[in-house]
Amino acid sequence: MTADIDIDTNTDSAAPPSEHRHVGAYVEMLISSLIGLVASLILSIEAITLATNPAAVLSCDISSKISCGVVAQTWQAQLFGWPNSFLGLIAEPVVITVAVAALGGVRFPRWFMLTAQAIYTLGFLFAWWLFYQSYFVIGALCPWCLLITITTTLVFMSMSRVNILDGNFGAGITRALTPALSWWVDVWVSVLIIAALAAAVIFRYL
Repeated sequence: MTADIDIDTNTDSAAPPSEHRHVGAYVEMLISSLIGLVASLILSIEAITLATNPAAVLSCDISSKISCGVVAQTWQAQLFGWPNSFLGLIAEPVVITVAVAALGGVRFPRWFMLTAQAIYTLGFLFAWWLFYQSYFVIGALCPWCLLITITTTLVFMSMSRVNILDGNFGAGITRALTPALSWWVDVWVSVLIIAALAAAVIFRYL
Protein backbone atom coordinates (compact mmCIF):
# COMPACT_ATOMS: atom_id res chain seq x y z
CA MET A 1 0.00 0.00 0.00
CA THR A 2 1.47 3.31 -1.08
CA ALA A 3 0.98 6.53 0.82
CA ASP A 4 0.90 9.88 -0.88
CA ILE A 5 3.50 12.18 0.60
CA ASP A 6 2.78 15.88 0.62
CA ILE A 7 6.14 17.59 0.26
CA ASP A 8 6.37 21.17 1.51
CA THR A 9 8.53 22.97 -1.02
CA ASN A 10 8.91 25.98 1.29
CA THR A 11 11.66 24.51 3.48
CA ASP A 12 12.87 27.83 4.83
CA SER A 13 10.02 28.57 7.24
CA ALA A 14 11.99 31.36 8.92
CA ALA A 15 12.12 33.51 5.78
CA PRO A 16 8.87 35.38 5.07
CA PRO A 17 7.37 35.16 1.58
CA SER A 18 8.73 37.82 -0.75
CA GLU A 19 5.39 39.62 -0.84
CA HIS A 20 5.60 40.12 2.94
CA ARG A 21 9.17 41.41 3.09
CA HIS A 22 8.04 44.97 2.35
CA VAL A 23 11.07 45.71 0.18
CA GLY A 24 9.71 49.04 -1.05
CA ALA A 25 8.88 50.25 2.46
CA TYR A 26 12.29 49.33 3.83
CA VAL A 27 14.12 50.86 0.85
CA GLU A 28 12.18 54.08 1.44
CA MET A 29 13.06 53.96 5.15
CA LEU A 30 16.73 53.44 4.31
CA ILE A 31 16.93 56.31 1.81
CA SER A 32 14.92 58.72 3.97
CA SER A 33 16.97 57.93 7.08
CA LEU A 34 20.24 58.42 5.20
CA ILE A 35 19.02 61.83 4.03
CA GLY A 36 17.80 62.64 7.54
CA LEU A 37 21.16 61.63 8.99
CA VAL A 38 23.02 63.94 6.61
CA ALA A 39 20.66 66.81 7.46
CA SER A 40 21.06 66.13 11.20
CA LEU A 41 24.84 66.09 10.84
CA ILE A 42 24.86 69.42 9.00
CA LEU A 43 22.53 70.97 11.59
CA SER A 44 24.71 69.65 14.42
CA ILE A 45 27.84 71.14 12.87
CA GLU A 46 26.08 74.47 12.38
CA ALA A 47 24.83 74.40 15.99
CA ILE A 48 28.42 74.00 17.19
CA THR A 49 29.48 76.81 14.86
CA LEU A 50 26.83 79.12 16.33
CA ALA A 51 27.85 78.14 19.86
CA THR A 52 31.38 79.34 19.19
CA ASN A 53 30.35 82.32 17.07
CA PRO A 54 26.72 83.54 17.42
CA ALA A 55 27.26 85.99 14.57
CA ALA A 56 28.27 83.27 12.10
CA VAL A 57 26.44 83.14 8.76
CA LEU A 58 25.37 79.60 7.93
CA SER A 59 25.09 78.00 4.51
CA CYS A 60 21.28 77.96 4.63
CA ASP A 61 20.86 81.56 5.79
CA ILE A 62 19.08 82.73 2.66
CA SER A 63 16.99 85.52 4.15
CA SER A 64 15.51 86.60 7.47
CA LYS A 65 12.63 84.18 6.90
CA ILE A 66 14.57 81.26 5.40
CA SER A 67 17.38 80.88 7.88
CA CYS A 68 18.80 78.00 9.93
CA GLY A 69 20.64 80.53 12.09
CA VAL A 70 17.47 82.35 13.16
CA VAL A 71 15.74 79.08 14.07
CA ALA A 72 18.80 77.58 15.75
CA GLN A 73 19.04 80.43 18.26
CA THR A 74 15.52 79.91 19.64
CA TRP A 75 14.61 77.83 22.69
CA GLN A 76 12.58 75.47 20.50
CA ALA A 77 15.78 74.39 18.73
CA GLN A 78 17.25 73.16 22.02
CA LEU A 79 14.18 71.84 23.77
CA PHE A 80 16.07 69.29 25.88
CA GLY A 81 19.10 71.45 26.61
CA TRP A 82 21.06 70.50 23.52
CA PRO A 83 20.48 70.96 19.76
CA ASN A 84 17.52 68.91 18.55
CA SER A 85 19.65 67.67 15.66
CA PHE A 86 21.61 65.51 18.10
CA LEU A 87 18.47 63.37 18.42
CA GLY A 88 18.66 62.71 14.68
CA LEU A 89 22.25 61.54 15.02
CA ILE A 90 20.98 58.94 17.49
CA ALA A 91 17.71 57.91 15.84
CA GLU A 92 18.57 57.80 12.13
CA PRO A 93 21.37 55.17 12.41
CA VAL A 94 18.93 52.90 14.26
CA VAL A 95 16.38 53.16 11.45
CA ILE A 96 19.12 52.59 8.87
CA THR A 97 20.22 49.44 10.72
CA VAL A 98 16.64 48.14 10.94
CA ALA A 99 16.03 48.78 7.23
CA VAL A 100 19.27 47.13 6.11
CA ALA A 101 18.70 44.11 8.36
CA ALA A 102 15.11 43.72 7.15
CA LEU A 103 16.19 43.93 3.52
CA GLY A 104 18.71 41.20 4.33
CA GLY A 105 15.92 38.91 5.52
CA VAL A 106 15.79 39.60 9.26
CA ARG A 107 12.29 39.42 10.72
CA PHE A 108 12.09 41.48 13.91
CA PRO A 109 9.82 40.36 16.76
CA ARG A 110 6.51 42.09 17.34
CA TRP A 111 7.61 43.79 20.58
CA PHE A 112 10.63 45.31 18.82
CA MET A 113 8.61 46.70 15.91
CA LEU A 114 5.94 48.11 18.22
CA THR A 115 8.63 49.77 20.35
CA ALA A 116 10.22 51.23 17.22
CA GLN A 117 6.80 52.45 16.08
CA ALA A 118 6.07 54.11 19.43
CA ILE A 119 9.44 55.87 19.56
CA TYR A 120 9.28 56.98 15.95
CA THR A 121 5.72 58.22 16.41
CA LEU A 122 7.07 60.55 19.11
CA GLY A 123 9.75 61.68 16.65
CA PHE A 124 7.11 62.23 13.96
CA LEU A 125 4.98 64.37 16.29
CA PHE A 126 8.05 66.25 17.49
CA ALA A 127 9.12 67.06 13.92
CA TRP A 128 5.70 68.47 13.11
CA TRP A 129 5.58 70.38 16.38
CA LEU A 130 8.87 72.01 15.42
CA PHE A 131 7.47 72.88 12.00
CA TYR A 132 4.42 74.46 13.68
CA GLN A 133 6.70 76.46 15.96
CA SER A 134 8.84 77.65 13.04
CA TYR A 135 5.87 78.49 10.84
CA PHE A 136 3.57 80.21 13.32
CA VAL A 137 5.71 81.26 16.30
CA ILE A 138 9.30 81.87 15.22
CA GLY A 139 8.39 83.21 11.80
CA ALA A 140 11.39 81.67 10.05
CA LEU A 141 12.06 78.32 8.44
CA CYS A 142 15.16 76.16 8.41
CA PRO A 143 15.58 74.29 5.08
CA TRP A 144 17.41 71.36 6.69
CA CYS A 145 14.71 71.11 9.35
CA LEU A 146 12.04 71.00 6.65
CA LEU A 147 13.93 68.17 4.98
CA ILE A 148 13.97 66.25 8.26
CA THR A 149 10.23 66.83 8.67
CA ILE A 150 9.66 65.27 5.25
CA THR A 151 11.96 62.28 5.79
CA THR A 152 10.49 61.65 9.25
CA THR A 153 7.00 61.62 7.73
CA LEU A 154 8.05 59.13 5.06
CA VAL A 155 9.73 56.78 7.55
CA PHE A 156 6.73 56.97 9.87
CA MET A 157 4.33 56.04 7.06
CA SER A 158 6.51 53.15 5.85
CA MET A 159 7.02 51.79 9.36
CA SER A 160 3.27 51.99 9.98
CA ARG A 161 2.64 50.11 6.72
CA VAL A 162 4.99 47.30 7.74
CA ASN A 163 3.46 46.97 11.20
CA ILE A 164 -0.08 46.97 9.86
CA LEU A 165 0.56 44.34 7.18
CA ASP A 166 2.54 42.15 9.57
CA GLY A 167 -0.33 42.20 12.06
CA ASN A 168 1.69 43.86 14.81
CA PHE A 169 -1.21 46.18 15.69
CA GLY A 170 -3.62 43.25 15.85
CA ALA A 171 -5.49 41.15 13.32
CA GLY A 172 -8.52 43.45 13.32
CA ILE A 173 -6.53 46.50 12.24
CA THR A 174 -4.71 44.44 9.60
CA ARG A 175 -7.99 43.18 8.12
CA ALA A 176 -9.49 46.67 8.17
CA LEU A 177 -6.57 48.51 6.59
CA THR A 178 -5.01 45.97 4.22
CA PRO A 179 -7.45 46.76 1.35
CA ALA A 180 -6.54 50.46 1.58
CA LEU A 181 -2.82 49.69 1.71
CA SER A 182 -3.15 47.44 -1.34
CA TRP A 183 -4.25 50.58 -3.19
CA TRP A 184 -1.24 52.48 -1.80
CA VAL A 185 -3.45 54.88 0.13
CA ASP A 186 -0.60 55.49 2.58
CA VAL A 187 1.65 56.59 -0.27
CA TRP A 188 -0.95 59.04 -1.54
CA VAL A 189 -1.46 60.38 1.98
CA SER A 190 2.30 60.96 2.22
CA VAL A 191 2.29 62.79 -1.11
CA LEU A 192 -0.63 64.99 -0.01
CA ILE A 193 1.05 65.82 3.32
CA ILE A 194 4.29 66.83 1.63
CA ALA A 195 2.41 68.80 -1.04
CA ALA A 196 0.46 70.65 1.67
CA LEU A 197 3.69 71.45 3.51
CA ALA A 198 5.30 72.74 0.31
CA ALA A 199 2.24 74.85 -0.49
CA ALA A 200 2.21 76.33 3.02
CA VAL A 201 5.89 77.27 2.78
CA ILE A 202 5.51 78.80 -0.69
CA PHE A 203 2.36 80.71 0.31
CA ARG A 204 3.85 82.34 3.37
CA TYR A 205 7.61 82.51 2.88
CA LEU A 206 8.42 82.58 -0.83
